[in-house]
Amino acid sequence: MQAVLLHKISPPRFLSPLTALRPLQKVSTPQAKIPRAVSLTKPDNNQVSISTPTTVQAEIDDSTAAFWDYQFLFVSQRSETTAPITLHLVDGAIPSDFPSGTYYLTGPGLFTDDHGSTVHPLDGHGYLRAFEFDGVTGEVKYMAKYVKTDAQVEEHDPQTDTWRFTHRGPFSVLKGGKKFGNTKVMKNVANTSVLKWGGKLLCLWEGGDPYEIESGTLDTIGQLQMMDGGDSLGKNSKDLWDVAAEMLKPILYGVFKMPPKRLLSHYKLDAPRNRLLTVSCNAEDMLLPRSNFTFYEFDSNFKLLNKQEFNILDHLMIHDWAFTDTHYILFANRVKLDVLGSMTAVSGLSPMISALSVNPSKPTSPVYLLPRFPNKSVGVRDWRVPVEAPSQMWLLHVGNAFELKDVDGNTEIQIHACSCSYEWFNFQNLFGYNWQSGRLDPSIMNLKESEYQLLPHLVQVSISLDVDGNCQKCTVEPLNQWKKSSDFPIINPTYSGQKTTCIYAATSLGTRRALPHFPFDTVVKLNVLTKSVQTWSVGTRRFIGEPIFVPKGVEEDDGYLLVIEYAVSIQRCYLIILNPKKIGEGDALVARLEVPRHLNFPLGFHGFWDNNTW
Repeated sequence: MQAVLLHKISPPRFLSPLTALRPLQKVSTPQAKIPRAVSLTKPDNNQVSISTPTTVQAEIDDSTAAFWDYQFLFVSQRSETTAPITLHLVDGAIPSDFPSGTYYLTGPGLFTDDHGSTVHPLDGHGYLRAFEFDGVTGEVKYMAKYVKTDAQVEEHDPQTDTWRFTHRGPFSVLKGGKKFGNTKVMKNVANTSVLKWGGKLLCLWEGGDPYEIESGTLDTIGQLQMMDGGDSLGKNSKDLWDVAAEMLKPILYGVFKMPPKRLLSHYKLDAPRNRLLTVSCNAEDMLLPRSNFTFYEFDSNFKLLNKQEFNILDHLMIHDWAFTDTHYILFANRVKLDVLGSMTAVSGLSPMISALSVNPSKPTSPVYLLPRFPNKSVGVRDWRVPVEAPSQMWLLHVGNAFELKDVDGNTEIQIHACSCSYEWFNFQNLFGYNWQSGRLDPSIMNLKESEYQLLPHLVQVSISLDVDGNCQKCTVEPLNQWKKSSDFPIINPTYSGQKTTCIYAATSLGTRRALPHFPFDTVVKLNVLTKSVQTWSVGTRRFIGEPIFVPKGVEEDDGYLLVIEYAVSIQRCYLIILNPKKIGEGDALVARLEVPRHLNFPLGFHGFWDNNTW
């Protein structure tokens, strides 16, 4: 069955390649043939071996090609499917033991409208992609639709199939719409993460309630209310900031239409307890030097089992977080109010996010260990006092966290995550987006060799607590000494919150001349027990997003990895199936399936594997 093409693919506005890539290293066109894909292994003895497949393809790797490759990773896709499409298998075969189920992937789908406005990738309307695996027939079917949020419905005219952006969004400034005095800031685009829980398929964003989706059709049902008040810990009386908060509420809630609470887009699944864990924060805390976080725990039927609020006297911006059997863990990404930026943001002359800037005033990173079950907590530790990690880092994403107790009652907590430097992180320049020109500059994501350590990379944070909960030691080190630019750490989800051996992530080997660090082109597998590192690379002028683990057995690495290959040089997307046990070997690739060219889609953010089909 074929989809109806609703509109042609439209690229974003471009800088001149010669102008845009001046910060990048000047390179020459390689003369030798470049392998299309490689597998690389870094064993315990640090010797590196490379296996090269027989299929090779000579492709240009210079700054001009790199510029256009980067732009086409963020090409607007206006088409939607009207019925499932069976994907064409171009390499390998679907394994007979591949589980039936659905891989959901969300991310932005639209970056430009028809009236001259361009938005930041984080403000792009949510575009939900679904890949259904039939374990009986071995077929994979594909569907994709926009999440019909309130903003999407307002900005898209289905009669003419045209778009006019009316909402600013937190990261953008409109050019072809209302600019000065535009109070439509909180543009819930439902584009960040996706979840199937309690029979409900949800698309989440960082600033409001999730949108529920009909899994069989990908039609939007509407918003799902998941937030309300909580049992407050750490607050017994009102202070100056409570008064300030009360003054801000009418402005934020009334004028800017912000919801009282922001549900974070990152959730956690407690596999042993079969619980969904979520967290929200208060809207006014974005502008105040204090933070309120409410944690919720739901059973498999979406019944609320546990809810509590924590008040922290620090100005924090949390995107992802961790949990263990007894703790919620927050890494204090510290921010501060930018007075001048606030004035221009409120007036509509700059993005709303310019009201904030990072706060690198402390040389350490506070880590808050919050009790999941205060009535059952052992020890006298005051959770208000953070553990100070001996490294200043901005936490981006968490792969897993767990805790181990010894016979004396001492606790060892380990967190495997991705972090970057405060010096590099900039709210306004994420993905290289320039809000003044509405364009993308890949050089911002690809620093020179002497500065690449500032970019996102994998870390292991270890915290040792005595029997009373007092911190005895805290260390931060590169995970398995892998120091290359990396992000999107994931594990076998059935081991979430438990001790794990294998971590998977997206990374770059650093071999590209013009885009050495981002976008990612490699899946890396790290064994924290043996300290080994194995990689599988998608090849030249091809990129990947977040990998997803599909469990199928009892062993931790028994299953398959799914990842999208973005072959931007030929404007194609492929669904890749890898064997986790074979990463680092020549036969790691299990299958490659092709998405029809007219449905080629931009870079996705986060995905979810559901054991159910449509």
